[in-house]
Amino acid sequence: MTAVNTRASRAIAARRGGAGAPWWSDAVFYQIYPRSFADANGDGVGDLAGVRDKLGYLELLGIDALWLSPVMRSPMVDHGYDVSDPRDIDPLFGTLDDMDGLITDAHARGIKVTMDLVPNHTSDEHPWFRAALEAGPGSPERDRYIFRDGRGDGSEPPNNWPSIFGGPAWHRVTEADGTPGQWYLHIFAPEQPDLNWHNDEVRADLEATLRFWLDRGVDGFRIDVAHGMAKPAELSDMDLTTNELMRNADGDPRFDQDGVHEIHRAIRRVVDEYDAMTVGEVWVRDNERFARYLRPDELTLGFNFRLAEAAFDADEVKDAVDNSLAAVALAETEGTPGVPTWTLSNHDIDREVTRYGGGELGTRRARAMALVTLGLPGVVFLYNGAELGLPSADVPDDARQDPAWFRSGGTEKGRDGCRVPLPWEGDEPPFGFGTGEPWLPIPAEWASLTVETQLEDTDSMLNFHRTALELRATRPEFAHPGLDWYGSPPGCLAFRRRGGLVCALNTTSEPVPLPPGSVLLSSTPVVDGMLAGDSAAWLV
Repeated sequence: MTAVNTRASRAIAARRGGAGAPWWSDAVFYQIYPRSFADANGDGVGDLAGVRDKLGYLELLGIDALWLSPVMRSPMVDHGYDVSDPRDIDPLFGTLDDMDGLITDAHARGIKVTMDLVPNHTSDEHPWFRAALEAGPGSPERDRYIFRDGRGDGSEPPNNWPSIFGGPAWHRVTEADGTPGQWYLHIFAPEQPDLNWHNDEVRADLEATLRFWLDRGVDGFRIDVAHGMAKPAELSDMDLTTNELMRNADGDPRFDQDGVHEIHRAIRRVVDEYDAMTVGEVWVRDNERFARYLRPDELTLGFNFRLAEAAFDADEVKDAVDNSLAAVALAETEGTPGVPTWTLSNHDIDREVTRYGGGELGTRRARAMALVTLGLPGVVFLYNGAELGLPSADVPDDARQDPAWFRSGGTEKGRDGCRVPLPWEGDEPPFGFGTGEPWLPIPAEWASLTVETQLEDTDSMLNFHRTALELRATRPEFAHPGLDWYGSPPGCLAFRRRGGLVCALNTTSEPVPLPPGSVLLSSTPVVDGMLAGDSAAWLV
């Protein structure tokens, strides 16, 4: 596959969506966790220059767009999700010139660039928060955040809300005169104070941030905690019986408040001026409430994580697909279909190889689920390293850096295992990631998973993904968004895209007959018309 062929594929994919179809309508996004992608300056942390240097690899892979996890200025308490200046690049990752160069070079290769937006909170080192601490209770500066007096004599938090990372969601400040003072809300770490979205300055500042990056050529945003931001005015206690670390349930007053939708409408008004897009991190399970985020004047796309949560089980996978399609169907307006999104992993959850059993079995199943995901109508998000078949690494406790690990007192392992840097070449760590010691250790056994090794192996996970992405972009059978289910043996599923593609999945350990058709691609070899166990195939 050549770079020219990949660019041609993207042009065909754009035409496949029909006249006037937006560029994102069936794109494959590649999520880059910048700390872990490629380190150009040798400090052990990935950077924008490293991403820019690997654009040729990404073009060869055949993706349509990048999603960059946070690269804005930050103290890095939560690895960039604690933003101290939303309109600058953190020196750890480079400079604004580096970002401009990356956008220019990516666009020259036909690759769109989207970046993370973190509107729910700032860093406690943001100038606004420092001003709030200095100004004191009742000040305009404090009104940008959610400060409250404590209960009783003031020594108890204003309510019983817990932090997603563990512990209370409130932190008491020391006032300028040295006395114990008010409490501020932080749904995540104490270093991430929540903003007050009833404040006009907060709204205006977000618009300034949007325009700053869009004017530089950014093509869209992934919105962190898109179901957050709005808080109930009364801030009443919540039911803690279903509370879990790193999760929220429907009905949780910390999230999915009706006021959040006006915030998304304000964002949409800006991005529509630029032909840009948004995709929201929406942890809302009720389909009707989820669909509200996808109304025509709100989010362009919304992450539905049910496929990533499903076990390697045909019934669970089918239910996840049906649920996701039903959710976006509720968002259809005036004959315009909602666009589903699909992903199997990201920087917050275990990698699919590990979730599906690990080792050879987990890899085999991950290959099968890659075909299912890429065979579905809509938008696919591929997490960096998934195309290599990386597992979640077993990071030693003394090397862990996730705040969830520290906030939970070591009971919650956190997300470091899925954030370990990528192996590029060579026989031993750091496998060409950079010249310095990586910020998280790379397992020595990843020598067989490097990009260099896999490019030379025609049957590798990497080349399997390249082939699948090329077929998805060029074959007319992927053209129609509709999907119908076939009858299938127990433990299996099969669906047909109305353009003609058939995808079959066998989650049992025994071979089963394939549906009629010619095999376009299979995750394991097809012998005598039989689909092996833990395998999938595309047919036409």
